[in-house]
Amino acid sequence: MSSKVDKIRSDNHSSGSPAKKPLTNSHNTSSSKHRDPNAKPSSKSKEGGAVKVILLSDGTKIKTMPDGSKIKVMPDGRKFKMKPPTSSMAPKQNNSSHSSKPKGGSPPPKPSSNSARPEKPPHKLSHNDSISRKEDGKHKEPPKPSSSSIRPKEKSSSSKDINSKHKEHSSSKHEASKHSNSSKPKVEPKKEKPEVKEEMASPPRIKEESRTPEKHSKKEASPVKSLKKESLSEEEGGDDDDDDVPLNQRFDDNVKSESRRSTKRPRYAENDEEEDDEEDDVPLSERKGSAKKVKHEEPVKKSSSKKRKHHESEEDYSAGEEDEEDDYKPLAKQKKEEKTKSKKKSKDTKKDKKDKKDTSRSKAKTGRGAKVEVKKEKGGGRKKKEEEKQEVWEWWKETPHPEGVKWMFLEHTGPLFAPPYEPLPSSVKFFYDGEEMKLSEEAEEVAGFYARMIEHDYTTKDVFNNNFYRDWKKVMTHEEKAIIKDMKKCNFKQIHAYYQRKSEERKAMSKEEKQENKRKNEEIQKEYGFCSFDGHKEKIGNFRVEPPSLFRGRGEHPKQGQLKKRIGPEDVIINCSKDSKWPIPPEGHKWKKVIHENSVTWLASWTENIQGAIKYVMLNPSSRIKGEKDWAKYETARKLKESVDRIRNEYREDWKSKEMRVRQRAVALYFIDKLALRAGNEKEEGETADTVGCCSLRVEHIQLYEEQDGMEFVVKFDFLGKDSIRYENSVPVEKRVFKNLKLFTENKKGEDNLFDRLNTSILNKYLQELMEGLTAKVFRTYNASSTLQNQLVELTDADDSVTAKMLSYNRANRAVAVLCNHQRAAPKTFDKQMENLQEKIDKKHLDIKEAKKGLKAIKSEYKNSRNEKLKLAMEKKAKQVERLVEQLAKLEMKATDKEENKEIALGTSKLNYLDPRISVAWTKKWDVPIEKVYNKTQRDKFRWAVDMAGADFVF
Repeated sequence: MSSKVDKIRSDNHSSGSPAKKPLTNSHNTSSSKHRDPNAKPSSKSKEGGAVKVILLSDGTKIKTMPDGSKIKVMPDGRKFKMKPPTSSMAPKQNNSSHSSKPKGGSPPPKPSSNSARPEKPPHKLSHNDSISRKEDGKHKEPPKPSSSSIRPKEKSSSSKDINSKHKEHSSSKHEASKHSNSSKPKVEPKKEKPEVKEEMASPPRIKEESRTPEKHSKKEASPVKSLKKESLSEEEGGDDDDDDVPLNQRFDDNVKSESRRSTKRPRYAENDEEEDDEEDDVPLSERKGSAKKVKHEEPVKKSSSKKRKHHESEEDYSAGEEDEEDDYKPLAKQKKEEKTKSKKKSKDTKKDKKDKKDTSRSKAKTGRGAKVEVKKEKGGGRKKKEEEKQEVWEWWKETPHPEGVKWMFLEHTGPLFAPPYEPLPSSVKFFYDGEEMKLSEEAEEVAGFYARMIEHDYTTKDVFNNNFYRDWKKVMTHEEKAIIKDMKKCNFKQIHAYYQRKSEERKAMSKEEKQENKRKNEEIQKEYGFCSFDGHKEKIGNFRVEPPSLFRGRGEHPKQGQLKKRIGPEDVIINCSKDSKWPIPPEGHKWKKVIHENSVTWLASWTENIQGAIKYVMLNPSSRIKGEKDWAKYETARKLKESVDRIRNEYREDWKSKEMRVRQRAVALYFIDKLALRAGNEKEEGETADTVGCCSLRVEHIQLYEEQDGMEFVVKFDFLGKDSIRYENSVPVEKRVFKNLKLFTENKKGEDNLFDRLNTSILNKYLQELMEGLTAKVFRTYNASSTLQNQLVELTDADDSVTAKMLSYNRANRAVAVLCNHQRAAPKTFDKQMENLQEKIDKKHLDIKEAKKGLKAIKSEYKNSRNEKLKLAMEKKAKQVERLVEQLAKLEMKATDKEENKEIALGTSKLNYLDPRISVAWTKKWDVPIEKVYNKTQRDKFRWAVDMAGADFVF
């Protein structure tokens, strides 16, 4: 292209093309001293071009554009675009600011007012011309600028003088004086000039009248926008061949060349100081500043609704390339389209303004260190998810702490104590022996604990009543002790009714009251429910201190009914880092002690008064400490898998040992292994319920049968296990075990210990010798997890639906619960639930019957008519039948599952004895949603397993 341009330029110079008409009012770029002082400012400078306005006698205006096209403006404001001149008829311009420098690189002649206008002014070179001259400049040293090329800079002040008289045209003239001083043959596009103000194709007045309804500031235009217009004007006047090309095609080429040039702007700007003479007249600071602006504005030029940030409050060049295209459309069409655009733009602007508040502008701001915000949605949807995602601590991927170290940094606010007691209103009375009696505040509080439980089964038990009465007397005053002698004469009915009303009021709270209550609880959770653990925010499990109440216990606990005293700060030991902010006790109180022990995992502790047990404030099950403990537990159980055969062979050999203690230990270990019994702990008599484990079994807890129900060597167990859950099971055992049990029960009474030469400590010590970390609980965990895995392999069918697969999973889980004796009492509402479920099943049967009947009728009718509508109706009915059958299957499975789990607790084994990686692998292998197996809380607890286990995991 550059060679083509040079050829045409040389031809025009040498062929003696007709001279242009002398300029009578020229803004000469080579020497501004020849400027005619009497010329009227009738032209508007536009980046080296001129816009002429001729006012006719009838008020009509003829505007001649720099590219030679003319616009006729009628007195009533209508505009018509006149046909542009062809290349053979160059338009005469009396008010031009074109350079008089001839082409070909020869030194410019001394300008005069009568000098002919050059055929191809340097400032109107096309982009391709500029590139070709730039390439030539790499091999040929450009001629030095003449002294006159600098003088137009001085003359700019005269254009400012005219500015005061003609405000409409001053900006254009000032720009003409700056941009037309190109005395050298090399002219580059003005990429970095901040002074460029207006657009080439249309002067400000035309824009105001026909194109843009918005107000435009004349202070400073966007460098990006001015660049595009400048390149367009240069191409229009630069190449004679362009006259033969349609205007819209020329425009498309210009836009493409501009986009190519703008993408390489930083590199292109580096050569401007050497190759652009016009920039020599601009201060360096302005050139650099302009370049920066171009760089900054360029990424955002595509948006049609973003406002410029530099000195522009209302000015908007968002039309971009669309505005340039409008230069080639009829003005009437432009006006019509602009109305549509303005409406659309106003909507887009409102939308963008809203987006600016909610969405980060990363393109423009991240480079300056601005924070990238997340868009806020209704209900905090995405924001909440982002926060949850950020709070996930993948601790299992980090290096574990050294042996014995649980944390490196721990900071928390301490426990939350129970609120103080609120006395009963004066209208609520306590009666003794039929007479009203006013109780002291402390005695009234304890009486309220009992009154709340009047309708509970506990108050029918003598143990409960006696324990309560004894502890109640301890808090009475001397006068109250003297009056209250008999528990049976006490009347708590009004107190009970008062607390019943309070309970009903809480249940009947309005939505607003519930929301307020929820808000308060969330604030408490934020303050007390989290701690800083090794630089991470961890959730605390039980941050509330238990309020005072009456002890209930499980089963027939001998201490039920006793008063659980109020715990205060003076009873609490705090554990935190030395360098942390220590928890502040409530006003007027102090902690019992503050320690800094990182070998323990608790945050606070105190001793309760009923059993002397130490209570702890611990982290949530989803925390690192709990997760590491669970992970280690299941890894130890997996490790047992490698040694279990050796251990079993060893205890089988010990059944024949000559020592009675060894035989007892071997038989006890057999029960722990095969029946998943707990080891049991030593307890003081009368202090706890009569619950036992394997090592503490008594003779009365077993019965031996040589044969029962077709089975040989049967042992029947019947005892109360943990939490007073009854263990009743008849199991066949090996012959040597049966003989040893007979030997152990000889000459013993029912209350004597079955394993009189064994206790839990001896057994655990022996287990540690067999394998490091081995305990009775590890056997229980190993057998539970192995049972689940084997059952899942056996029960799961690949062709089953998700519902059927979940039924198989629950059955496998139930087998584990039975092994571990995880029983429960049937829910009180169980019968009602099953009744409702059966009604749904019966109704679904009727629905299926009716649907099949309808389908049969449609099939028969379609068979006779072959109607397309009937065919569609038949297909729809068939799908309905299929859907109803699936729903019935789900209901029946649900009923079966519910009935089978009536007295079995699946949750205990799932959360404490089953390796979660088995369940996770199963869901991934069979495409069952993990939510079907674990709820949200459980998924948080086993997050490490969800991340670790693949579909091929094997316990």
